[in-house]
Amino acid sequence: MAQALYTGTGRRKTAVARVRIVPGDGKITVNGRDYAEYFPRPNYQTSVSAPLRLLEVDTRYDVVARVEGGGPTGQAEAIRHGIARALAEESQEARGELKVAGYLTRDARAVERKKYGLKKARKRPQFSKR
Repeated sequence: MAQALYTGTGRRKTAVARVRIVPGDGKITVNGRDYAEYFPRPNYQTSVSAPLRLLEVDTRYDVVARVEGGGPTGQAEAIRHGIARALAEESQEARGELKVAGYLTRDARAVERKKYGLKKARKRPQFSKR
């Protein structure tokens, strides 16, 4: 396997992606499978390739990603975060473009924990007057 040119770790919700970018022709591999096969929905595919298309390097690098945890949305956005971090290592101006687009910021939104005495995080039991 080719030596990684740039690496990045992406996170979103409970998903963690380890991303390696190597010189190539634009092939994106997720957990050993093509990303179009791993993410059948077009919006996930768009999300994964967004940082590459923003910098117009989608045909210059191959992406090898290992992702675990979470669901498809969290995994796709974790890979996007990892790709953006790896590309940010490339140059300072690439970092600036990615930051403006919001791809370098870790999305901290996660599921709020359930509290005791409540049905969910905030949903209360039905109030009974009598």
